[in-house]
Amino acid sequence: MSSAETSGDTRDALYADAAAAHGGMIARLCAGYEADPALREDLEQEIHLQLWRSFAGFAKQCSLATWVHRIAHNVGARHIHRAVRAKPAAFVDLDTVDVADSRAGPEDSADAALTLERLYALIWRLRPIDRQVLLLHLEGLDAAASAEITGLTPGAVGVRIHRIKALLAETFAKGNRA
Repeated sequence: MSSAETSGDTRDALYADAAAAHGGMIARLCAGYEADPALREDLEQEIHLQLWRSFAGFAKQCSLATWVHRIAHNVGARHIHRAVRAKPAAFVDLDTVDVADSRAGPEDSADAALTLERLYALIWRLRPIDRQVLLLHLEGLDAAASAEITGLTPGAVGVRIHRIKALLAETFAKGNRA
């Protein structure tokens, strides 16, 4: 067996392990980055393709989980940057975000599906870096791991998470008032 075949076999095995362990995270990340179902599916396929390609250069310089998150978020960020160029006024800063009023009354706000829909509506409006930090936080990564993936400092990640949580609390409190 040639070294190219061994390399390909290794890449396939790494990809299979990564897809099995982190496929759910990739799907959730895509839902956070893209509202349109068809574009979301395309994004997910692009992430899987780039992940498979990336294992040709994976030298175990970080954990498999960190590598998968980094590749997925980089592809997601490129996707968002293309969207920004196509429609530059679509995203807002955390300080200026204005979330649409809830379409349902207080009794319906308790419904988990509606709450998730409202959360995604807010996520889709965040700037790419804020969206990335929030999605990593929702996946359970700590500030240090998120910093390694995003290139921010752990302190900057912590500050962004704090601001996003305050925004979410305020937004959902407003939406739950009659």
